[in-house]
Amino acid sequence: MTLDVEGVFREEYGRAVAVLVRFLGDIDLAEEAVQDAFTTAVRRWPETGVPPSPAGWIITTARNRAIDRLRRESTRRARHAEAALLHAPDAPPEEGPVRDERLRLVFTCCHPALAPQARVALTLRLLGGLTTAQIARAFLVPEPTMAQRLVRAKAKIRDARIPYRVPRDADLPDRLNGVLAVVYLIFNEGYGGTPELCAEAVRLGRLLVELMPDEPEALGLLALMLLVESRRAARTDGDGELVPLPEQDPGAWDRALVAEGQALVRRCLRRNQPGPYQIQAAIQAVHSDAPTDWGQVHRLYDQLMALAPSPVVALNRAVAVAETEGPARALALVDALDLDGYHVLHAVRADLLRRLGRAAEAADAYAKAAELTGNPAERTYLEHRRRTL
Repeated sequence: MTLDVEGVFREEYGRAVAVLVRFLGDIDLAEEAVQDAFTTAVRRWPETGVPPSPAGWIITTARNRAIDRLRRESTRRARHAEAALLHAPDAPPEEGPVRDERLRLVFTCCHPALAPQARVALTLRLLGGLTTAQIARAFLVPEPTMAQRLVRAKAKIRDARIPYRVPRDADLPDRLNGVLAVVYLIFNEGYGGTPELCAEAVRLGRLLVELMPDEPEALGLLALMLLVESRRAARTDGDGELVPLPEQDPGAWDRALVAEGQALVRRCLRRNQPGPYQIQAAIQAVHSDAPTDWGQVHRLYDQLMALAPSPVVALNRAVAVAETEGPARALALVDALDLDGYHVLHAVRADLLRRLGRAAEAADAYAKAAELTGNPAERTYLEHRRRTL
């Protein structure tokens, strides 16, 4: 794929699929038509140049491909779909409470009839254009397992006749938690090296806050993403090596995003309805006031463990415990966790062992973390730390 087509793919794939799903009511056909349009773009654009409206070109080409396919089919349903496509305007009017096509697709993928993991996987596939292999890596499952999960999710939508339509106002609160989880996973997937996915997650977060301004967890998620995103430029040095948060230059942080995120956290505090995203945002807000008040971070993780306990939250809490009660106490907490396949556990354990003067064990832990991570910048950092023991 050429660089120009790659850029359009990253920015417009999700919207093109969303528009085609709306026209066709068939996820597989929409995906195939959009992928076919991008394949055509790879062949034509180097010769003809990028069209003035690349997104419009992709959507129109995909729609024409879908019409061609439907004409080759003779079923009554296909004829109805073809008629709908032929009479559809190029830019469908926005309607209902969810005006954004991509956000509407997220709400469709988060239908209660689908299992939570299937909702996330399907959204990453349709909205972010991630391959099955990429999604499988994000979920730490084999690629065939993820492929089966995606097929089952699409079949469930088709067989249960789950409509691709604007959710009713009454549907929104019931689907909100699933949508928030999907948006945050899109952000986390982008955090590993695809900034466009982070930007898309933040954009969806802003739309959710606009759509549901009285939902404190939507505010909390947006604040969390903004505060994490504010440190993007400081997370790697000139050689592309990871720079841990305590070693970052606060002057390199995006102060506008920090201010916006902190303002949202204060707005959440005034509501006094704490939830997991709001607490995580509050933790990031404390980190954004360097130097970090580790006592406050420790207390917030205690609160998060009470509300939404998980091994990953316990691991993050152990990092705060290391600062307030010492590395020996934190190491005991880390060694009690069942997260052997998670590279961050081994990275944290390596750092604690290093601080305790147990260099040989720390070297082994750094090597294990480097082996497990899929992020090149993290791997370079971990291998560097191991060599300097």
